[in-house]
Amino acid sequence: MKSIGIIGGGFAGMMTAVHLIELTNQPISISIFEKSGIIGKGIAYNAYSNRQLLNVIAGKMSAFPDNPAHFIDWVIKQQGYGEKDSDLIKNSFLPRNLFGDYLQDIWRETVSVASKKGIIINVIHEEVIRMKHLEGVVTLETASLKHFQFNKCILASGNLLPRNPKIKNLNFYASPNYYRNPWKSNSVENLTTKPVLIIGNGLTMVDTVVGLMEKGFKNKIYAISPNGFNILPHRHNGLAYEKLIPELVGKTELREITQIVYKHIKSVREFGISAEPIIDALRPHTQQIWRNFTSEDKALFMRRFRHLWGVARHRIPMQIHDKIQQLRIDGRLQIIAGKLIEITEKSDGIKVNYFDKKNKTQEEISVERVINCTGPESDIELLENNYLKFALYDGLLNQDDLKLGLSVDIPTHTLLNANGLKNEGLYALGSFLKGELWESTAINELRSQAQNLAKIIITS
Repeated sequence: MKSIGIIGGGFAGMMTAVHLIELTNQPISISIFEKSGIIGKGIAYNAYSNRQLLNVIAGKMSAFPDNPAHFIDWVIKQQGYGEKDSDLIKNSFLPRNLFGDYLQDIWRETVSVASKKGIIINVIHEEVIRMKHLEGVVTLETASLKHFQFNKCILASGNLLPRNPKIKNLNFYASPNYYRNPWKSNSVENLTTKPVLIIGNGLTMVDTVVGLMEKGFKNKIYAISPNGFNILPHRHNGLAYEKLIPELVGKTELREITQIVYKHIKSVREFGISAEPIIDALRPHTQQIWRNFTSEDKALFMRRFRHLWGVARHRIPMQIHDKIQQLRIDGRLQIIAGKLIEITEKSDGIKVNYFDKKNKTQEEISVERVINCTGPESDIELLENNYLKFALYDGLLNQDDLKLGLSVDIPTHTLLNANGLKNEGLYALGSFLKGELWESTAINELRSQAQNLAKIIITS
């Protein structure tokens, strides 16, 4: 019997298992290692707030690449949605918790199908701490020192915790008032009347602010990042722009591509339209554009355009954007463009010293809690006691030059070792492919990767 291990039970890991079960005609064994024990939701769709919304309209959120209406068909069967107009639902930003419920329904149906087909499913509520690959067998060791062996193993453990910002007083990061994991509900719970500091001004910051408001937090929120707040709302949903891509055909250099993109942005702005339709037109082609870049162009993009792309690419629903802006107008949310210098915990609170880029001054604020929303770490060498780091040191894994992800043979999803050779039977998808594909974390990418990888494993 073919035995398959999947590290991570979020969207990517679950959907790979779903397709494996759907495609196979032979009994197989699938073991999913998910510390939380919750299959499907992962971090992204196990939201602690009912007001945290998807950042993509519902019509584009199907879990199945071959059935684009699958999510919408499920939604209209849920209480409170059946009487709504389906086109309205299709173009709405629905709660992330609702999407998590959708994924769990898929999993429940899949477990039933697996039972009828004689497929064994094991959900292991433990963390993987070591991984070995020898003579075609992958061995995983868990925190309880149990060992599991597989013919095939898939790395789908998703986003890692944020990096701790550089400050002098590293002891602060052991404080119970420092929350490195902003995706847990305790990061926004049990607060008193003192202000809160959020490190980072991206999508996770927005979710955290929404969570704080839902929990009834009344005091001031500070949010600091090098560039300040630049998040854009979705303003032109459904507006297709068709003139950009034909002009990009055959272009592989970053300089050429940016010139063309900026030309088209200028063109639409003449009609009072912002750049979003240009970015949306470019989005389906970004993986191939990235793969055509030289190493030098990739490095230049990361230095000069990464932040700009992030702002244009990662937009939020208009109603959430309006709430954030209103909090700023009311003085409840202060956005700081600056750099942290020091964080020190004292008896009367946490003292935060930072350099204010706008005023060119050093400032100090006092807060009750610090929440790290700087985004997932990608450099495996900086991880602490992680199976990926040990595998990297063992030469089993290798990182891309920019340390955005792992070295992977893209057509087969096979991981490469330190010598650039394939680890047959060892695969990866999702955020681990970011170095090879740049864009590899959205639903439209993950659902296709999960289906393709399942086909590869079943036929190998």
